[in-house]
Amino acid sequence: MVMSESDPVIRQYREQISDNDLKILEALNKRLQLVEKLKTYKDSKGISFLDPAQEDWVITYLSRSNRGPLSREGLEEVFRLVLAVTKEELTKKE
Repeated sequence: MVMSESDPVIRQYREQISDNDLKILEALNKRLQLVEKLKTYKDSKGISFLDPAQEDWVITYLSRSNRGPLSREGLEEVFRLVLAVTKEELTKKE
């Protein structure tokens, strides 16, 4: 018997999760727009777009700010993926 669709508590949690997913999507798109502006600026100044030290700093900064329950390993995995996808997306626009 599948009760999950009719269970109001499950439905409420799913709605909250969906709302949060939309916020994550919004934040990722905003991040991508900002990085694109940074890349354009750096290109205009002849500065290399890729900055591995900055990427490492981002992970370190976020790790220090993280209060969980996301583990340090999970945080690093997610943000390394965010950084990789950001680079891929900007490369598509060239």
